[in-house]
Amino acid sequence: MSNEETRYKSLIRNVLHYFNIEREIESHDSIHEEIQKGIVFKGTNLWILFFAIIIASVGLNMNSTAVIIGAMLISPLMGPINGIGYAMATYNFGLFRKAVKNFTFAVGISLVASTAYFALSPISTAHSELLSRTSPTIYDVVIALFGGLAGIVAISSKQKGNVIPGVAIATALMPPLCTAGYGIATANAYFFLGALFLFTINAVFMALSSMVISQVLNFPIRTIVDSRQRKRVNSMISALIIIVLLPSIYFGYGLVQNEKFGAKADKFVESVNTYEGNYLLKSKVDTKQRKINLIYGGKDLSDYQKENIRKLAIGYGIDGTRLNIEQGLKFSEFGDKETELFTLRKEISILQSLLGEKEADLAEQNQKNYIGESLLNEIRSLYPQIESCAYSETLVFKQSSSEPQTLGIVVFKLNKQLLTQPEREKIEKWIRARIKHENLKVIFE
Repeated sequence: MSNEETRYKSLIRNVLHYFNIEREIESHDSIHEEIQKGIVFKGTNLWILFFAIIIASVGLNMNSTAVIIGAMLISPLMGPINGIGYAMATYNFGLFRKAVKNFTFAVGISLVASTAYFALSPISTAHSELLSRTSPTIYDVVIALFGGLAGIVAISSKQKGNVIPGVAIATALMPPLCTAGYGIATANAYFFLGALFLFTINAVFMALSSMVISQVLNFPIRTIVDSRQRKRVNSMISALIIIVLLPSIYFGYGLVQNEKFGAKADKFVESVNTYEGNYLLKSKVDTKQRKINLIYGGKDLSDYQKENIRKLAIGYGIDGTRLNIEQGLKFSEFGDKETELFTLRKEISILQSLLGEKEADLAEQNQKNYIGESLLNEIRSLYPQIESCAYSETLVFKQSSSEPQTLGIVVFKLNKQLLTQPEREKIEKWIRARIKHENLKVIFE
């Protein structure tokens, strides 16, 4: 074996050593007890679940991401899901039935609580946080899969850290349940089915991750099971994965196509922002319906011009799009005032530019007003006898010059302990280097 091959093998062994978690794994009995404890929903766990559901519902209702994250942090829903995966890996059918029973009970309580909240809430508008929980895709599968892997590894490890709360946020089990409750409360099947499917994806693939890690870590099988039962369980798991995965792939493909269409449509809209004396006043791109609305202001658009705009869409790969072009404002409606309108626009633009310059000058002046505070904070630790500092700028006029000079003035007020002349000279030299002002006067009072 050559030296190079030996070096490569040594490098691979060192890398694998960093990924080895065998020494950090809890005892199998401890893991089993912890998973059993997380499955049960009664007492404390049930109350925490109820509170988390209400918090998440309020967050969705008010469109507050921070509140939703807070609800996910305290949610105990991951317990029975990990229990289901662990039970499948160890063929513990008793534990599996118990985990499924508690999981179903928790989902039912969550739906009842969220439905009751949204039924009583005076705000029934579907905000973006609610809408985002109704369109599951293959990306949700990936998130749930790797989130579940992180969760079961953390449960099995002695060094749990803050992984469990992170997994709870990433996999987002609570918001889809609350959105499903919103669908029930508002009798909206789209919200209910979409959110419930997203929750199912998260739960199934988190359980699958738990099962895979349980098998990789060789958790012991605590019950007697024959080969036919194992085969039946594996077949059921495979069928469930396919049932959940195929629609997710379909929705994921649709999401990618919508993103591509949106990018092309934006470039097209930008290219027709102005067209032969017309200005685009408003545009709207509907990626799902493959529809673009354009509203122009300016001279009257002819049918020939509208057709030319539609032909331009071909070059951007969106020729099959329903393109609706409307005239929102015609300059001809103003008659002789068309020239006056353009003049007013030009004057407004000049005024906006001047206003911007004035705001910049004010910001610069405000910054100069606090130079004295900065100087005092920096010098006080070296010379505690300095009690206060003031800085200002003024204009100095001379007979010999027609142009005034800017003079910077720094005033230090001292307490009873005076400064020596060398100290004053040293401070003045530092001030000049610090402020970098050509014309500066330092006064000690």
